[in-house]
Amino acid sequence: MPCGEDWLSHPLGIVQGFFAQNGVNPDWEKKVIEYFKEKLKENNAPKWVPSLNEVPLHYLKPNSFVKFRCMIQDMFDPEFYMGVYETVNQTTKARVLHFGKYRDVAECGPQQELDLSSPRSTTAERQTFYCVPVPGESSWVKEAYVNANQARVSPSTSYTPSRHKRSYEDDEDMDLQPNKQKDQHAGAQQAGGLGGLHWCGEPKRLETEASSGQQLSSLNLSSPFDLNFPLPGEKGPACLVKVYEDWDCFKVNDVLELYGVLSVDPVLSILNNEEREASALLDPMECTDMAEEQRVHSPPASLVPRIHVILAQKLQHINPLLPTCLNKEESRTCKFVSSFMSELSPVRAELLGFLTHALLGDSLAAEYLILHLISTVYTRRDVLPLGKFTVNLSGCPQNSTFTEHLYRIIQHLVPASFRLQMTIENMNQLKFIPHKDYTANRLVSGLLQLPNNTSLVIDETLLEQGQLDTSGVHNVTALSNLITWQKVDYDFSYHQMEFPCSINVLVTSEGRSLLPADCQIHLQPQLIPPNMEEYMNSLLSTVLPSVLNKFRIYLTLLRFLDYNISDDITKAVEDDFVEMRKNDPQSITADDLHQLLVVARFLSLSAGQTTLSRERWLRAKQLESSRKNRLQQHKCVNGNEL
Repeated sequence: MPCGEDWLSHPLGIVQGFFAQNGVNPDWEKKVIEYFKEKLKENNAPKWVPSLNEVPLHYLKPNSFVKFRCMIQDMFDPEFYMGVYETVNQTTKARVLHFGKYRDVAECGPQQELDLSSPRSTTAERQTFYCVPVPGESSWVKEAYVNANQARVSPSTSYTPSRHKRSYEDDEDMDLQPNKQKDQHAGAQQAGGLGGLHWCGEPKRLETEASSGQQLSSLNLSSPFDLNFPLPGEKGPACLVKVYEDWDCFKVNDVLELYGVLSVDPVLSILNNEEREASALLDPMECTDMAEEQRVHSPPASLVPRIHVILAQKLQHINPLLPTCLNKEESRTCKFVSSFMSELSPVRAELLGFLTHALLGDSLAAEYLILHLISTVYTRRDVLPLGKFTVNLSGCPQNSTFTEHLYRIIQHLVPASFRLQMTIENMNQLKFIPHKDYTANRLVSGLLQLPNNTSLVIDETLLEQGQLDTSGVHNVTALSNLITWQKVDYDFSYHQMEFPCSINVLVTSEGRSLLPADCQIHLQPQLIPPNMEEYMNSLLSTVLPSVLNKFRIYLTLLRFLDYNISDDITKAVEDDFVEMRKNDPQSITADDLHQLLVVARFLSLSAGQTTLSRERWLRAKQLESSRKNRLQQHKCVNGNEL
């Protein structure tokens, strides 16, 4: 463990030390950041930092150093806070300077009074993000992070949370689930303040009152607090994240790893309740709007803790089996990456065999599933996203649990995923598109608010006859736009705002999908197991954990490989295209050529080759020919669709 635990348990003490040495000179802020950067470079130091993802809130000490792996769900307006403030001792008249950075509540002793008119006080600005755990994060990812974390924590006795103490992952009825909020929280909702530091003259008395059941709620808000998770059934804490530097580098839906100071000060509940009482004296209509915004922007710290960020990193991926940063330059020099790339061929062969079994013996479909799973949008040309590869797996057995178990297989391979059951009821009732709630001044999440490289499996085999209402039609349109343009148009009432994304969409269907797709592959099962669940469970149980981990590394790593086509191969492809058109002008179009190039790209990358070879080009043509012939045969047999 890194020597000295003060930086973990008392980070504000470290900050105080730098502030005391430098006073109002702003250099102290840079020195704080550099100090913690260096600390985290020490051997395995990040593993000793408690994570809000793995450790229940009541096990974490207030004002301790923590980390959080999350997605930015919303960005609130910037807020002002007292960067430096001065207190006066009422007895001795001694004056003391304090820093306000990384704090919610101003620090004042029993005999001290805040001097708001002090010329030495300064005001600064910070940004607030509303962050949630990564939507759809796979259980194997969570388990790997839990096993890697070596932080030593025990139940905190420094405050009493207003909710029951329970683990995030183990308790099915936990209070943090948005659809299962307990009534006990209804009276505990905060209306929270206008940012900045609150003055706390008697911290001990207020702390006691705050833990006694939240009795000071003056506005009886009927609805429990919704943690605003994009996907149903998600668990874990949502956090208000206070960012002090470079917040312009981040945007909504970015996945971050944050390191900072945990703030769960119960005093916030008391102060925000007092603000509610004050707002209740205003115009009733205005009061209701303000109360709703305050409730959302300043929820109870015991339910939505605050993190004051010291260090923030945008994550390229959340696969715990790989180095965090996989830039193209770094991936070439990383020993782990180069070692894995040297044994890529057998890993691909094993993965192909594994997916062939999962697809009931269909090796051609397994080839295309591999290409789909490593695809990613690598650039955009005008509005056209290049690199997307949406696959429609048609011919899925009707009245079978095949699609459900196929999704389970995918869940075991990718870091984040979601299965959308495309029933008439779901299409009409679920909220796909995030929308702006102007009363609460927040972005209300929807199913399609997902981070990049999430695998979205749309199960169309569940679709039956029925009527789509207006909401259902909008949801189908949203899915079509996501697949075609890799973007989601968020609803801001008076206008729509485009949010580009890179989501891997796999559509399972009986016939040809109602949704667009880049590639349709018709499933040809070589066997139909009498018990699908037993068959799939057996398939998973026979794969060694070490082999499964290789599959996971393979599918994540190949997304980050660079790729190019040499001038010689470009000329050969052009000549090939002209020759095919000469023999039969109807046999291949410009769209078909584009499809061939996409297949050739991912076929090359799947073999670890970063440039297109003549061999891979011919193999891509062979795969596409087999796929089209199969579709044609099925069309002739059925005489319809496809």
